[in-house]
Amino acid sequence: MLCNTALWDRAIRFLLAVGLLSYAIAGGPMWFWPVGLYLLLTSAWGLCPLYAFFKIRTLK
Repeated sequence: MLCNTALWDRAIRFLLAVGLLSYAIAGGPMWFWPVGLYLLLTSAWGLCPLYAFFKIRTLK
């Protein structure tokens, strides 16, 4: 499987996703939903399309 995010990057993404989605569920801004879901999916998948576009790899 192709990955471009390191374990520490995936952990930070997961924590941010949980925080953003929790706030969105509690009545926060609507734009927190897609951002939180994007972070959650990329943390689970290990591949960030934005990193791939800009040729960034945190996985060494």
